[in-house]
Amino acid sequence: MAQPNQTPMDRSDVTRITDLPQLAGQAATLSGWVTHTRSSGKVAFVVMRDGTGILQCVVVKTQVSAEVWERFQALTLETSLQVTGEVRADARAPGGVELGVTDLVILGPSALDYPIQPKEHGVDFLLDNRHFWLRTPRQVAIARIRNEVEQAIHDFFYERGFLRVDTPILTAAIGERSGLFATEYFDEGNAYLAQTGQLYGEAAAAAFGKIYTFGPTFRAEKSKTRRHLTEFWMIEPEVAFNDSAANIRLQEDFVAFLVQRVVERRGAELKELERDVSKLEKVKVPFPRIDYGDAVAILQKKGSAVQWGDDLGAEDEALLVEDHETPIFICNYPKEAKAFYMKENPADPRTVLCDDMLAPEGYGEIIGGSQREDDHDKLLARIHEEKLPVDAYSWYLDLRKYGTFVHSGFGLGLERTVAWICGTPHIRECIAFPRMMHRLYP
Repeated sequence: MAQPNQTPMDRSDVTRITDLPQLAGQAATLSGWVTHTRSSGKVAFVVMRDGTGILQCVVVKTQVSAEVWERFQALTLETSLQVTGEVRADARAPGGVELGVTDLVILGPSALDYPIQPKEHGVDFLLDNRHFWLRTPRQVAIARIRNEVEQAIHDFFYERGFLRVDTPILTAAIGERSGLFATEYFDEGNAYLAQTGQLYGEAAAAAFGKIYTFGPTFRAEKSKTRRHLTEFWMIEPEVAFNDSAANIRLQEDFVAFLVQRVVERRGAELKELERDVSKLEKVKVPFPRIDYGDAVAILQKKGSAVQWGDDLGAEDEALLVEDHETPIFICNYPKEAKAFYMKENPADPRTVLCDDMLAPEGYGEIIGGSQREDDHDKLLARIHEEKLPVDAYSWYLDLRKYGTFVHSGFGLGLERTVAWICGTPHIRECIAFPRMMHRLYP
């Protein structure tokens, strides 16, 4: 294995690949990692990445020292290096420029048995080597789109006067029916990894008017589908004095904003993923609204065995969106199919004022939202019906005793949304280190 052979220059003088198009004709020094090399014997090419882009470096044997040529010959996949040379415009090169190398320094050698090679690998192997899989162009593209979505989330809410509130990850109160991760909490009994920040978000909305939370949430569901993780990130706005209709309008504005932001700013990454951008460009408001009862009728006509009162499964959701180019809302589900905190529908007490947003192309539910039950006694009755510990919710019930108010909110699953925008079939690629039922490594 090659050894580091020279002290690198001061980092303040090192350029990033993304800045090179503005430096054509000038000298530059860059640091990065080798993605591949090739040589004709007299002219050699090093393709490197630095996290901002890909650069082709040209090493001409007669124009560099013998030491530099020897260093080139010692390069292996993922060797970290520093190169200096002249930036040259070249339309054929990645990014439209290449570097004519005058100096090359090996910063960190890489063993010959680097796990991720330019060949097909099984998914389990790639997940075992997720710390290296992240370096590949497809994974970089997905990560950059996720980053763009996250920034767009903050921009959307900041521009609309929302306050971000960070809610507990350890909690005594649960928000959903799905499985819980429990841990002993000193002398206080069990604590649970948060399934949602919503309940705390409701308290914050009473203080600040409109807020959002953004953080990791946890579900101990024994599910192996392509749409499930045990740890995922959720965005949960809560708005005082918003009813169900206003809540739905906020959801569609939000999702359309996120999608168009990626289309406008991440074209190169979408191209890397071979995403059909024309489908994303059609994601404009308003989105269709379908009442749950009508959805059941539609599904039955399409051959589904679903009955009124059933929750809708992945196959049902796929059937509902197959005729739509934008997300759709399914509204007013039966009370028994939804969480205890949802507001009873005055027009049909069998149902609650809620909605699920289903993404097109079969990606399923990306948002669940509802108007919250603001009546103290009705909420208490629902807590009893669900056999939940009343003491754990005493503070939540207090919100209905002291100045109760109409309010609503929703939760958007980040990884599902990113998977849909990217067109990737499994959300395990949409978070840096996925946690699934049978995966806790690396």
